[in-house]
Amino acid sequence: MSSAPSTHVFSKNADRDYEIRCAVGHSVEGAGIPGEILAAVTPVQSNDHEGWYQAWWRLAERSLGIAQAARAAEHHESAAEAYLRASAYYGIAVNAISALAQSDRLAPTFARQQEAWSGFIATTPVSVEELAIPYDGESLPGWFFRPDRPSGRTLVAVNGSDGSRASVWASCVASGLRRGYNVLVFDGPGQQSQIFEKGVPFRLDWEHVLTPVYDFIAAQDGVDKSKIAVYGISQGGYWVARALAFEHRFAAGVTDPGIVDVSASWTSQIPKSMLKLLNAGSTQKFDRQMALGMKFSPGTARTWRFRARPYGTEGYAETIEAVRAYNVIEVAGQITTPLLILSPEQEQFWPGQGERLAGLTGKVSTLVSFTAEEGAAEHCQPLARGLAAQRMFDWLDEQLA
Repeated sequence: MSSAPSTHVFSKNADRDYEIRCAVGHSVEGAGIPGEILAAVTPVQSNDHEGWYQAWWRLAERSLGIAQAARAAEHHESAAEAYLRASAYYGIAVNAISALAQSDRLAPTFARQQEAWSGFIATTPVSVEELAIPYDGESLPGWFFRPDRPSGRTLVAVNGSDGSRASVWASCVASGLRRGYNVLVFDGPGQQSQIFEKGVPFRLDWEHVLTPVYDFIAAQDGVDKSKIAVYGISQGGYWVARALAFEHRFAAGVTDPGIVDVSASWTSQIPKSMLKLLNAGSTQKFDRQMALGMKFSPGTARTWRFRARPYGTEGYAETIEAVRAYNVIEVAGQITTPLLILSPEQEQFWPGQGERLAGLTGKVSTLVSFTAEEGAAEHCQPLARGLAAQRMFDWLDEQLA
């Protein structure tokens, strides 16, 4: 396997470089324009977090203005395109502001993202219905997209820990529609509207989410309940694997990538001496030393705030202990659903876990690799979404035939 970077480095800051790759990669389905993305972010210095937020905010605002003007002039196709880009750009701005200690701009930034997404839904020529999915005595917001050439096949899309709906459109909705799939996008616990508007945190037992989602979507017109598949991107790969261990009615599942233990992406960044404190139950000492370390590493502190927010926990030790519960080691053997596991070379968050999940689900799983040589390295193949869609939907076509 090659260990060299697969493409040009866009930023010296690894997190921002990856964010740019995702934004550029989503342009394959219209959720961005590479030129304007690179023009907006290239001047931002690696230590300028406010400038990073402002770059995406200004780009999103400009795109929203284009959308509104096009809509007023009844150029609906152009309006839909610009609304989609704006929604994607606001999504990155939301992530940027989520990492700052002062969160007074979080709500208005997310509100603008919602406005842009709603504008896209209102102007897109694609058939889409906004739904309220019954869940836990309340409801989850969903958007049900239907293709021009319906086949009865349906894909339920499970977002990751921080992705925007526009990014899900680029990852699987647009490519699914072209292939005749209905596609359901929804906000689950801890995602998008649920965390930012309702304060509802993540939950690890996603069978309690996907079971009512399945019940709801299977009852919709044009859905063949024997041909409903589920796709999870990023941390959604964990949620899908966890749910399939208990909910067996889905005809097929895809994890992008395969995840066995969510906490590995956290604990790999913590010194072993600190983890020994935590494992020994010295939580107060662990918290004190973590707090001290964060003072000397503001970048790490920003990442922690961003990643920890949806778990609804207090303190460093409590957060790590909560995240450690997000694993499928003991239950993966219960999966009976045909499972496609995507595994990119240079996976930076959960390296080797796709192969590990394949080992735990060998009787039902298929592992497909993506390489740097293909330009498809790194978490969720950010610059090769077309290749990911081709391999994923070709496999789904065969499973749902």
